Amino acid sequence: MPIVRGESSRSVASTSEATPSFRQYSGNSSVRESEISHFSRLSSQWWDEQGEFGLLHSMNPVRIQFMREKMQEVKQWKDAELAVREGRRGEDRPLPPRFLEGLDVLDVGCGGGILSESLARLGARTTGLDASSSNIAIAKVHAAKDPAFSSGQHTLQYQHGTAEGVRADGKTFDVVTAMEVVEHVNAPADFLRCLGDLVKPGGHIFMSTISRNVFAYFLTIFMAEKVMRTVSPGTHTYAQYIKPEELVGFFREDVGWHSPSSLSATQKDLQSTLPERLRYETRGVAYLPWKSAWELGPRGSELAQQCNYFFWIRKPL
Repeated sequence: MPIVRGESSRSVASTSEATPSFRQYSGNSSVRESEISHFSRLSSQWWDEQGEFGLLHSMNPVRIQFMREKMQEVKQWKDAELAVREGRRGEDRPLPPRFLEGLDVLDVGCGGGILSESLARLGARTTGLDASSSNIAIAKVHAAKDPAFSSGQHTLQYQHGTAEGVRADGKTFDVVTAMEVVEHVNAPADFLRCLGDLVKPGGHIFMSTISRNVFAYFLTIFMAEKVMRTVSPGTHTYAQYIKPEELVGFFREDVGWHSPSSLSATQKDLQSTLPERLRYETRGVAYLPWKSAWELGPRGSELAQQCNYFFWIRKPL
């Protein structure tokens, strides 16, 4: 099963149950130089909504929608628990418009800053991180055009570097995002562990990636790269794709989050009544050409997760 570093995207038939697991590959850095070079060459196009990254621009509102929904669910559960302890009736209070207010957020693989700018506008103290210096340069130039960033109205900084480097500095965050990143990294398992180390207890990881099956190959490589040329050939590597159940399983089994066998007695007590959807969730997301927009799939639908999907997990307290 999974992800073989460097395997050709052309060999779809080579993915079999005998394929080594992505857990077997390790390295000192998540950076794949070929991927960094590829996206560095495209860095000038990050803010062209009709160009190479147009689909990411149109996906951004749905990313925010998914984040808002998950954090709203967690808040409602916490509010309800507090109301029960205090012997009062709970209130259904929605998140404020700036629902990330006061939180420290790390956007790993931020590219030109499409998501980072949105996170900062939603109140987060945002750090955009990318291993490509040209991506960071473009992100800084674009943010400088908005007086709200230069005046300090929104808190946004960019850093050229890697997730491992930030971890080595001992920094942790309330929210870590890695959108369309894990399918491009070296040693995915080590990268995922690093993301887990960067999150504070009770904090959130949000990811977006692509499942590994023939349907996903057809849409993202054959159609998008070879036929329609909506993205540059070589952008995706099929063997780097991860199925939703593999991603959930990795955090449960390898990292030990939400796995009963690895939780302390206190953690088990805290999670004894916690529904699964408040621990982790995968959710399909699809581009609808007739709407020129992305749309979240139904909750729990495996069919909707056959190509692009979102992943969320909350680190145990």
